[in-house]
Amino acid sequence: MKLRNLALVLAAVLAVAGCSSLPQRPGAGLWHGGRLFIATGNTTGVYYSIGGGYADLITKHLPGYEARAEATGASGENIQRVATGDMDIALTLADTAADAYAGKGAFDGQPQKIVALARVYRSYVHLVVRRSANITKFSDLRGKRVSTGSLGSGADVVAGRILFAGGLNPDTDVVRQRLSLPETTKGMQAGTTDAFFFAGGLPTPGINDLLNSSPNGYAILPLNTLLQPLAYRYGPVYSGAKIPKAAYDTANDIDTIVIGNFIVVSPDMPEQLAHDLTKILFEYQTELSRVHPEGGNYDKGTAPQTDPIPLHPGAARFYSSG
Repeated sequence: MKLRNLALVLAAVLAVAGCSSLPQRPGAGLWHGGRLFIATGNTTGVYYSIGGGYADLITKHLPGYEARAEATGASGENIQRVATGDMDIALTLADTAADAYAGKGAFDGQPQKIVALARVYRSYVHLVVRRSANITKFSDLRGKRVSTGSLGSGADVVAGRILFAGGLNPDTDVVRQRLSLPETTKGMQAGTTDAFFFAGGLPTPGINDLLNSSPNGYAILPLNTLLQPLAYRYGPVYSGAKIPKAAYDTANDIDTIVIGNFIVVSPDMPEQLAHDLTKILFEYQTELSRVHPEGGNYDKGTAPQTDPIPLHPGAARFYSSG
């Protein structure tokens, strides 16, 4: 049963039973009775932290509404669940969102009905390797056990594209593992995974914990040499940046690939609600940055730049208000 349907059934049962053990919000006139679900990502990723912080801000500052962040397989799953109405708000990588909106890639022939509230912080592609696996350069991944992230996640998509850009078929030239970040880090520690890709903000909690668990046991490899072939094939959705050495206490900055992140919703969301949800992102951004530093890394000037995903009219009205 879908999460939203389950919530509605439980609410109905409680109402019939006259149960007062759970706090009830007046839902009259509110979208979905005032209950909002946010699709995030793996529990040790930045999506989960940011999504949880955003949910708290909505519950605290949007009268009548209560929001809850849900752990998911991230971008691809998030978009599908918003499009089907099982979730109300989702975080997603920009490249996955573009494919979904156009009905390409994993969404071939099935364009998803989504609109955007904002472009927020950037995700950095991490290629983390076990030093004992003797991987010192990208080509050393051949024949290794490589986790590309949860099936259908944005990390899974971009990892496959990067492997192709580097001359490796992700399904035949490496032993591909499609594992969540918590499963991946366990595999790295157990020696059953040799390397992994993950796209996330800085620092990503699960990666930080892994690196700290064995300071000399792991390394992050640069990916900047693969940016040109990647961007040539897929366009400017990908760009270059450095993972600063302060992020994970590495010896040097690490050149890598970055992707924008969008917050998306259904086009059926009421305009005023979309406006207010967008407003909360900026009015209470300082509070969100306390949850995770990436909560402070977006601004009103670039947030409307969600092409090719159209802005929700409510979000567009917020940005045009000055």
